[in-house]
Amino acid sequence: MLIAAVLASVATASVVAAPNSAGTGTHTEKLYRWVDEKGVVHYGDSVPPEYSKQQRDILNKQGVQIGTLDAEKTPAQVAEELRKRDALRQSQARDEILLRTYISTDQIEQLRDQRLEMIEGQIKVTTQYLRTRRTRLAELHTQSAVFRPYSTAENARPMPDQLAEELVRTLNDIKVQEESLVSKRAEQEALREQFHKDIERFRELKSAQTVTRTQ
Repeated sequence: MLIAAVLASVATASVVAAPNSAGTGTHTEKLYRWVDEKGVVHYGDSVPPEYSKQQRDILNKQGVQIGTLDAEKTPAQVAEELRKRDALRQSQARDEILLRTYISTDQIEQLRDQRLEMIEGQIKVTTQYLRTRRTRLAELHTQSAVFRPYSTAENARPMPDQLAEELVRTLNDIKVQEESLVSKRAEQEALREQFHKDIERFRELKSAQTVTRTQ
């Protein structure tokens, strides 16, 4: 049935495309070719409305394809095309910045090392501060051990508000600094990765320029 349908469509197209045998002298200048949901190929001088949004081929009167009408894109396809176009623009802009900013990979590596050293300095300062806060926390734990609820002695007094507040404040401070350390180390890794990509891309761009000049 599928083959018969295709052959029938082709036969119909041939009749439509042929000159009018009645002598009117008129004939169809172009045809459309499309495929239905069953995979059957159709030909005609117009496309039914239900197929107007899908891809159609344009044929001349000899049946030779002379063009294509693309299928109407879905919102998701349009969004994906815009995303790819934006990514390409950003990549091209990044390439231009690399070529305008640096002369050699040595310059990129020097800047990378400077940035990494600056972050490393921040990590050292935070680490040292954490060490002092943990020392203070140990002292506070020792002081609070004689008060309730840490002490089980019958005559143990409730912990003074000032001591309790400093204990909480110190714990919170340690947590913040530990999170800062994690963030700084992640920043270091991201920086190394970005500079690695920049160096590799810079080499590719310079190599391409050399090839272009030698051609």
